[in-house]
Amino acid sequence: MIELLQIPIIASLFLSVAIGIMGTLMMVNRSGYIAASIAHGSFGGIGVAIFFGFSILISTTLFALFLSLVLAMITYNQTHRSDTLIGVIWAVGMSIGLLLVDLTPGYHGELMGYLFGDILMIPKSDIWFMAGVDLLLLVLTIFLYHRFLILFYDREFAYLLGLNIKAVHIVLYLLIGLSVVMSIRMVGLILVIALFSIPPFIAERHTTKLYQTMLLAGVLSFIFCVAGIVVSYYFDIQATAVIILIAAAVFFLEIFVVGKYK
Repeated sequence: MIELLQIPIIASLFLSVAIGIMGTLMMVNRSGYIAASIAHGSFGGIGVAIFFGFSILISTTLFALFLSLVLAMITYNQTHRSDTLIGVIWAVGMSIGLLLVDLTPGYHGELMGYLFGDILMIPKSDIWFMAGVDLLLLVLTIFLYHRFLILFYDREFAYLLGLNIKAVHIVLYLLIGLSVVMSIRMVGLILVIALFSIPPFIAERHTTKLYQTMLLAGVLSFIFCVAGIVVSYYFDIQATAVIILIAAAVFFLEIFVVGKYK
């Protein structure tokens, strides 16, 4: 059992690092809808890879980064009806993917893995990609930590300091895009936002500083993932769904039980 679950558990650890860091930043920046748009829109990259025979990982990563850049520009400039444009990008990306998959001969059963994820079937090649993304997240978050704080809480003060807020904003969105891509194979583009939202929400209620929320959110995410993997292994059921349900159960417990005594 230990050997069989070794790769999924390692993948869960790397995923939890991304959730702890980026999930918290997304929550504070209120960019969950942006991340959802990137996640669903990146299906276009999967369609491109299947149609042209490219690497799905590379194609999806490039597609997601492109969407992240577009969304960063839209939200930074506060374009009128930006929420509508975000929804359009979401729909267009998925439509491109669906169309290209439909035009590609043959049966593509692997698509279910990208839509709903399969943490038990993570290839070793994805582990290295996840490790690289985590390293980038850690380095940039440490380097830009105080800039992120200013961006989230006092943008006018950042302008007075002469900080390049636009660059920080774009970097944040590109990191969101990378985090979404590294998570799709594990939890699927449909469910990925739930796992990036629940642990930071719970962690925020028990911490007072941003870095503390990141740490606790990462720990909670790892616990949820490992618990879901073990349960799915013994009962032979879909791991991603179990992980989300465990996280959701703790989420509602936090709101309706623990929250009453605060």
